[in-house]
Amino acid sequence: MEAAERFRRGDENTVIARDLRVSVWSVQRWRRAWSQDGPRALASKGPASLPLLSDELFAVLERELDKGPVAHGWPEQTWTLSRIRTLIGRRFHKRCTVQGVAALLKRHGWSCQVPARRAIERDENLVAGWMKETWPQVEGPWRRSTSGSSSRTKPDSR
Repeated sequence: MEAAERFRRGDENTVIARDLRVSVWSVQRWRRAWSQDGPRALASKGPASLPLLSDELFAVLERELDKGPVAHGWPEQTWTLSRIRTLIGRRFHKRCTVQGVAALLKRHGWSCQVPARRAIERDENLVAGWMKETWPQVEGPWRRSTSGSSSRTKPDSR
């Protein structure tokens, strides 16, 4: 709409393009549409493509993701974009790219995370006890830093 106002004032295409940070070609195309149909020709027509999944279908996808990858036949509990893409294809019979899956998830508030690989049998209390009692003995006194110790030497005060 700002371009339409600038066209009405008679501003040059190159100036409008620079100010709006678009190509001169885009401004020329806008000016042609504006001159034929007025400002309403420049109104947004919505996104260039429809979303891959509606909000209702995305809710179904989230329920499927909550079941975990093992429930869908993968050997370990790690979701990848490629696996989610395959799940969308199997469940909804829709094809998409890995980048499209990433955009879909991001649009719905999901973020990429790399899981910390931890054994299911891991006992955090035992690990904490080992770190507190056993590790200092294994580490040895030569590795522990003391206050004031440094690998740097003080500069000469000559």
